[in-house]
Amino acid sequence: MADNLLFFTELMGMPVLDLHGSRIGRVKDAALVPRDHPSRIDRYLVGGGDAWLTVRYDQIAEIGPDTGIRLSDEQIVPYHEDDCILRIARDLLDQQIIDVTGRKVVRVTDLTMEIRQEGGRPALHVVEVDVGLRSMVRRLLQGGMPGRWIRRLQGPIPPNSIRWELCNVVESDPLRRLRLAISYEKLEGLHPADLADIVEDLSPAEREAIFETIDSEVAADTLSEIEPKMQAAILESLEPEKAADIVEEMAPDEAADALSELHDETSEEILDEMEAEPKTEVEELLEFEEDTAGGMMNTEYVALPEAATVADALVALRASEDLLEQLNTIFLVDDREKLVAAIPLARLFVASAGSRLKELASDPLIQAGVDDSQDGVTEQFDKYNLLTLPVVDEEGRLAGVITADDIISVLRQK
Repeated sequence: MADNLLFFTELMGMPVLDLHGSRIGRVKDAALVPRDHPSRIDRYLVGGGDAWLTVRYDQIAEIGPDTGIRLSDEQIVPYHEDDCILRIARDLLDQQIIDVTGRKVVRVTDLTMEIRQEGGRPALHVVEVDVGLRSMVRRLLQGGMPGRWIRRLQGPIPPNSIRWELCNVVESDPLRRLRLAISYEKLEGLHPADLADIVEDLSPAEREAIFETIDSEVAADTLSEIEPKMQAAILESLEPEKAADIVEEMAPDEAADALSELHDETSEEILDEMEAEPKTEVEELLEFEEDTAGGMMNTEYVALPEAATVADALVALRASEDLLEQLNTIFLVDDREKLVAAIPLARLFVASAGSRLKELASDPLIQAGVDDSQDGVTEQFDKYNLLTLPVVDEEGRLAGVITADDIISVLRQK
């Protein structure tokens, strides 16, 4: 064990000595100020008599498990609650924290800190969050035997820890979260499915904290990966304006599905906060029964006039960059918006730019009506090995599309 490492369990209860070596109290807690420095312990809360005192990191002359904390000056002040600080014993110990590398939620049992020299003074920096058996042993034995004995006893136990910079604190109080200015960038870098798994392991307040803070587009992708009842609970916990920002970023069919799980009053509040175009698309989808083709379809697709060429299609694809990940078919419609043909995207790459798209169309054209049953749609996907199925209204006009992903979601729910 490196001599410059100190565990938080060892810091707790450590004596604090003044310039003359007299004890003024023991450490009751320690705090970071994330907006000033992400890992340095900024202040120490010392219990002395009836009141707690605050010792700043730059007032310390010496610190260690054998020596305790020796001060370099005595200009210490009474402790006052401060919303900008993150107290370790109160806000971190035994709390849930997100391991963004392991993509999981873990419970903090101890912290490992490193003693570094800054301007000739020692400063503690949090380097790891301890979550395994080793840290639990320290917690159980601390105070019951000398610290050096505990260090020897824990030696054979493999450490289980997470680098501090790879963790995200879950702060469920919106006011404190704002003032702590904790970064959620690492969470936003996770795959939405991984972030959804993490969210599902959290308490309702902690889920709200994450969705209130992360980017709306990331929140939308994550919400789409969560089961419907939890989707509804999350949206209901948010302010209508924030919920609307997230719903606007969702695919229209997924947004409609999410809103259909809410109480009518809550759904209307969110719709009222949405921009006109996405609101209209979602409202149109909400008119269809959930177990019909209309209720399953998505209104995001690429449709061109029936006389369009491959060159026209490439221009349209460049203009629809946000759809490319899930796009595999282009549709042709006549001047009355009636569906004429479906062209697999792959065929564009083996045709000349001047070729008419109609010549590349799949034959026969397979489609569904908006009122077709969910079971009937599923059977079509299975029978014809489809990736995409166009949906038309009573007049034969293209209303939307159903993808294989939609079918997988339906089958998973069953």
